[in-house]
Amino acid sequence: MSEPLDPAGQAAPVDLAEEARRLDAADALAALRERFVLDDVTYLDGNSLGALPAHVPARVDDVVRRQWGELRIRSWEESGWWSAPERIGDRIAPLVGAAAGQIVVGDSTSVNVFKALVAAVRMAREDGEAGEHGEAGEAGGGSGPARDEILVDATTFPTDGYIAESAARMTGCALRPVTPAEVPGALGDRTAAVLLNHVDYRTGRLHDLPALTRAVHASGAYAVWDLCHSAGALPVGLDEHGVDLAVGCTYKYLNGGPGSPAYLYVRRDLQPRFDSPLPGWNSHAEPFGMRSAYAPASGAVRGRVGTPDILSLLALEAALDVWDEDGVSVAAVRAKSLALTDFFLRCVGAYVAPGRVESVTPAAHAERGSQVALRCDDAGDVMKRLIEGGVVGDFRAPDVLRFGFTPLYVGFADVERAARVLARTLG
Repeated sequence: MSEPLDPAGQAAPVDLAEEARRLDAADALAALRERFVLDDVTYLDGNSLGALPAHVPARVDDVVRRQWGELRIRSWEESGWWSAPERIGDRIAPLVGAAAGQIVVGDSTSVNVFKALVAAVRMAREDGEAGEHGEAGEAGGGSGPARDEILVDATTFPTDGYIAESAARMTGCALRPVTPAEVPGALGDRTAAVLLNHVDYRTGRLHDLPALTRAVHASGAYAVWDLCHSAGALPVGLDEHGVDLAVGCTYKYLNGGPGSPAYLYVRRDLQPRFDSPLPGWNSHAEPFGMRSAYAPASGAVRGRVGTPDILSLLALEAALDVWDEDGVSVAAVRAKSLALTDFFLRCVGAYVAPGRVESVTPAAHAERGSQVALRCDDAGDVMKRLIEGGVVGDFRAPDVLRFGFTPLYVGFADVERAARVLARTLG
């Protein structure tokens, strides 16, 4: 390994490189790296697409050749295809702090956001008519103002905003974009639902899910959380904090593969009232009854729509083995995530010329996800050159370099090398 460089391009003390080796030697999760298909590239883009777990290709080969190729239609029952959305949902549940029976896997994140947001508005309006909000709070009685407003995170990933705008049109609501910090002051007796991101996709800022959920409930509205950048990287606590509805993808920190299906969480006590805007035969109480009238199934199954995407579902199920078979805890992953991002910021501070980049990721652990975002004037070109130099992160317009840290396979030597190559690229 070549020596790290200081901002002037001269050899710098190797203290950080040596510290990285010590940290890797003491890392209780270090052995998990062998469970993934990796090479000499320093891969810091797991917040966009997780690395391939090494055992997944063989599992997918079995699904294709034996289950599909030999058993064919019998696999819906004999191989458990039909129950896969709920079965895999129960495996994701511990990673987001939920009990079994509340998560169904299927469709994309965008589709699940639409289901959750429209269902939240419908429940809020039912509360207004009945004068109650179940266990979550009080809506002020049936004589109060109509719940005709949706609040959406103004800094959200664009698709969430597009879906929220469409859901607002469909339900006759006004859409009001606000930052998460502005949510408590923006809530009112007309608010029906609030769509928020647990971690900001651009900056890596971690928002206060417990406090914001309490504020939403106090107003009589429903909270819908997007967990795409937190599930598998840090504790979420859906049940503990009384979250109403949540969605998330599985191809980032859960390593389910490109386009792997998303998931939908519906809190258990809300399931009988969950009224999906996309009722399909898979969520029917009698899916093979082929009845013309729709009758929703009970439980999390209400979140299903059409035929499950079996190939990607079962690839995801295989990827989750890394968590179960190795006994990996979310707490241990979070501790390493914070250590990795702390160390990266230290290395960047030591190697990169002052003023060349600016971190837009909060320094406080309580406000940081599992990525570091650096503002840089020529970020797009810098990232291209970083990738050419063997360090893969990504770029978000107009000026943000994003580096994602997946503790299951990223080590401290990766972090030190990434900062060193960044300094050389910027130099």
